[in-house]
Order: sequence, then structure tokens, then C-alpha cells
Amino acid sequence: MKFGFFCIMICIGTISCTKQNENSNEPSLVLRIKFDSTQQRLNNIGQPAEIPAGHAAQNPSFNTISVHYVELAPNASTALGGGAVLYRAPETENGGEKAIDFDKSIFTSNNEVFFAAPLKSIPAGEYEWFRVSLAYQNYDVQYHLDTTIADITINEDFKGTIASFIGFNTFIHSYMIRNQQIQVEGDKKQGYWGFETTIHSETYTATGQSPEGATTVVNPIFNTSPIPAGSCVVTAAFLPGKLTVTGNEKENIIVEVSLSVNKSFEWQEIVNNGKWDPLKGEPVVDMGIRGMKPTIQ
Repeated sequence: MKFGFFCIMICIGTISCTKQNENSNEPSLVLRIKFDSTQQRLNNIGQPAEIPAGHAAQNPSFNTISVHYVELAPNASTALGGGAVLYRAPETENGGEKAIDFDKSIFTSNNEVFFAAPLKSIPAGEYEWFRVSLAYQNYDVQYHLDTTIADITINEDFKGTIASFIGFNTFIHSYMIRNQQIQVEGDKKQGYWGFETTIHSETYTATGQSPEGATTVVNPIFNTSPIPAGSCVVTAAFLPGKLTVTGNEKENIIVEVSLSVNKSFEWQEIVNNGKWDPLKGEPVVDMGIRGMKPTIQ
């Protein structure tokens, strides 16, 4: 697949694919995803964020994620798109507006490679900041029911799966939450979600649209390099220092892209029990990523 001026290789993230990229004869930049529930919880501008009064949150258990955009930025004043854009996922206008083509998304799980490209194809230079636009998240959460269903009184916790579309706009034919397929045949803006759960052998699904601004998108350099509203371009500085690319490398450069999922699923409490009670009307107020650490290995 050709994007701009060079060819990009995408790895779906199997063990064999990871080994092939990391042990290739051609030195590559290899990006590996990690989900970390112990990593610091940040707000939109990269500052530590506590759970607000009257709210509660939990650490979701991530299954898969997909990425829409990858960029290396030389400094804090580099405008979005002004750095080395390494990847942009396929887009379409089948739904009437420009949107991410969900059918062509690449899904990655924890500790898997989500991107690899030959270092000689990346513009030489020093890069201080890493940008990645997230498009889709699939994760499990715990919730509580205190109700009666079919004359059966229920007062217990259950597990549900959420398919969360956090890209700027996504064209979806259909998607699988866990075991249930949902038909859409259209565009969905950031914040669209599907939910699936099984209660005493019966499976239930629901879909909805979160309000604008309900997805945290961490950007510590928002003053000098803002991102458009409704996008999900998470920004962070490389650790322990700048990423240097010469094009003459003899070995791979491996970057662990650690995403904070520390209390990243947040809701407003109506029942003051620290549990998500959807049937009590407790609205989800945030389902974004709570920070990122791109660490050069």
C-alpha cells in the first residue's frame, strides 16, 4: 500500500509477524502497542486527572484497537500533519462524508506490533513528539444490575463488551461486538458505541452515541500544536529522549507505545456504589485513552 512518498508495511500482530519484523534484514521502525492500567491518568492537556466528585470509573480490559494515523513531529511547534506522516488508514466517502473505512481497519491486541516501516523510508531527523490517532476500541467492562427480568430478581455484577468508535468519522457496513453482529450501513461520528452482554444465558445488545467532547484526547502541546475537535490524535513525547532516524541504521528501532487505560471508562454516579448501573440511568461520560508513553527500547 502506498501512502504519499513511500511504502508502508502493516503488521497485524501475530507472533510470527512480530518476529519477522524485529529480525528482518532490513532495519525498521517497529511500533508495539501496550495497554497499562497503572499508567498515570491524564486529562486533555496532559495533566494528572482525578475522578470528579459524583463520578466513578474503572479500568476496562482491552481486546483490540485500531489506528487511523501515525506521525513523528520534530518539535512542539510542528503543526498536525507537518511532521513525518507514516500512516493513514484507508478512508472512504461511501457514507456521504470523508470517513475511516472500518472494513479495511487493522486490529491489534496487547503487546502486538501495529506498525512497521523500513527506517530508510522515513525522513532522516530528530523527532521529539509522537502522534497516533486512535479509531476503534473493543474492551470488556463490569456493570451492576439490580432489577427484575422475566420475574427473576437480579442483584449482581456482570461483564459486557463495548465496541467504541473514537475516530473523527467512521463508515461502517457492520461490526461484531463480541459474538453479535450489528448492521449500520453508514457513517458514525466519534463516540458511537455498541454494547453486548449475556445475562443468565440470554444475550442483549444496545447501541448509542456519546455527546461531543465525551472522549478524552491527551495533547500536552495543545497551545502550539492543537488538534481538530472530534479527532482522536493522542500526543506524547518520546522517552527517554528524542527519536533519531538517520536511514543508515543497522538494527531495528523498537518503540513501545503504552496507552493509559487507568480508569478510562468513566460514568456519572446515580447509585453511590462505585459500580456502573446502566439501568439506573448512569451515563457514560468518557471512554477515551488517558495518556500515552512512546518509549524507545
